Amino acid sequence: MTPDLGTTNMWLAIMAIVSVLEALLLIGIGVGGFLAYRRATQLVSDLESRQVAPLREKVEAILGDVKTVTASVSQQTERVNHAISGTMERVDDTADRVKGSVRDKMNQAVGMARGIRAIVMSVLGHDDRHEPPATATGRV
Repeated sequence: MTPDLGTTNMWLAIMAIVSVLEALLLIGIGVGGFLAYRRATQLVSDLESRQVAPLREKVEAILGDVKTVTASVSQQTERVNHAISGTMERVDDTADRVKGSVRDKMNQAVGMARGIRAIVMSVLGHDDRHEPPATATGRV
């Protein structure tokens, strides 16, 4: 076999052309990927500015309204609780006064009834007492 440089050179040329084509293909894929990435980023940005931003503003407005309503309800609840506790204190105070007043009136009525009974007993002449004398304990 005789060394033939023509065949070797032809194979080297083919390999060089294929390497150049591979390099160009990789560069094309890189440029295509970059363009696709840029388009996707722009699409996401446009979608966010057209769809997400208005929704976010509406949600923030709703949350602001909810905070306002919650604060108002909390304030009103506090006022109602204060009013109820004040009313309960007044009712308790009034009940104590009524109870004391009724107790005083009942003690007067019982005292008068005992006095009348004592008068009637003394007029009728019954001196013997069947029950012990009442003590002033304030109970009805």
